Amino acid sequence: MKDLESWLKERRITEVECLVTDITGIARGKITPVSKFVAEKGMRLPESVLLQSVTGDYVEDDIYYSLLDPADIDMVCKPDAGAAYPVPWALEPTAQVIHDCFDKMGNPIELSARNQLKRVLALYAEQGWRPIVAPEMEFYLTKRCEDPDLPLQPPIGRSGRQETGRQSFSIDAANEFDPLFEDMYDWCEAQGLDIDTLIHEEGTAQMEINFRHGDPLTLADQVFLFKRTMREAALKHDVAATFMAKPVTNEPGSAMHIHQSVLDAKSGKSVFSNADGTMSQLFLHHIGGLQKFIPEALPLMAPNVNSFRRFLPDTSAPVNVEWGEENRTCGLRVPDSSSQNRRVENRLPGADANAYLAIAASLLCGYLGMIQKLNPSAPVQGRAFERRNLRLPFTLEQALERMEHCAELETYMGSKFVTGFVAVKRVENENFKRVISSWEREFLLLSV
Repeated sequence: MKDLESWLKERRITEVECLVTDITGIARGKITPVSKFVAEKGMRLPESVLLQSVTGDYVEDDIYYSLLDPADIDMVCKPDAGAAYPVPWALEPTAQVIHDCFDKMGNPIELSARNQLKRVLALYAEQGWRPIVAPEMEFYLTKRCEDPDLPLQPPIGRSGRQETGRQSFSIDAANEFDPLFEDMYDWCEAQGLDIDTLIHEEGTAQMEINFRHGDPLTLADQVFLFKRTMREAALKHDVAATFMAKPVTNEPGSAMHIHQSVLDAKSGKSVFSNADGTMSQLFLHHIGGLQKFIPEALPLMAPNVNSFRRFLPDTSAPVNVEWGEENRTCGLRVPDSSSQNRRVENRLPGADANAYLAIAASLLCGYLGMIQKLNPSAPVQGRAFERRNLRLPFTLEQALERMEHCAELETYMGSKFVTGFVAVKRVENENFKRVISSWEREFLLLSV
């Protein structure tokens, strides 16, 4: 806390945004004067915010009171001194500090997404392993849209025109939004967010930002803050940035690809490679675990009804858990690399996923494969879109059913977390079903 106090004084911070992330990934917490923050050394929040849905609703009472104290008591939120960042878009000198959630006895709250990632990292540490990840975040820029019934439209760039057609990897198309991206890069640099390449993706006004590889907890923090940063930069320039998995009809979805590898904690050498540079058994077991358990853990990577719109046949998103070298039609791609940098890219998570939970789930699936010594299927040569084995759930309802009955997830993530997560997502799904879509009005209104 002393180091954090010094950090705040050096930057003459006057306000602190005390943040936790809920199951959806929404930033919740309090904004407090720096003097009060230093005096209280944290904050208290109702534990119930961790069971809040994206619509602001809560789970059913019987589940709510089985997971939480009947008195609806507060949890203790303690600041992580290593997760303090300036807020460069704020008018006053402001910091945002990510907090961890504990009960009154000092035990980590199981429903906390950040705590779940810490649990998975502890499993690796017990084996003498250190996982490394590198997320890639896709998102769309759109016109500001005040009416949610209207389809999203591409924004107007510097030329005064809307983008049309597919502009994959176009430098000029990305440069249309130079002023916005200059602010985004400046703000990310001010926060120390370790972003790397900017790419114009396949969709109309769809972009991708790559993060440099590093510690999974740090990278999850940075993805969480990057989403806030990107939205703020877009709003400053009178457009919107969305991380919905499938925001625009007939356009590609947005993913959060996760590159993951594992090092020996002592030597720093990759456990995914043998001394002669070939793939190790641990690497193959890691892939085997991803293949077996991703279908059970899919809601942690595709958490919304909209998430499953990415997984339509013949789109750019994989609809399988096949693996192959340099094969983007596989859900699990092994990029060409040196033996030390050997990794697997999990291409299934959506950009809408909570980064803490998506990374935790992806690493846990690989860990289980390494512990259980699971062998993968044969690598795919050529197109994998038509492959039928190891099929994923088609809907959120199916995916939640499989997650609910996965013994390994309950063992390693805890029954309280699994029950709470599934309950929140079912509340959201029921809320979604109450809304009548434009498709239904267009094709059913006068035809059935």
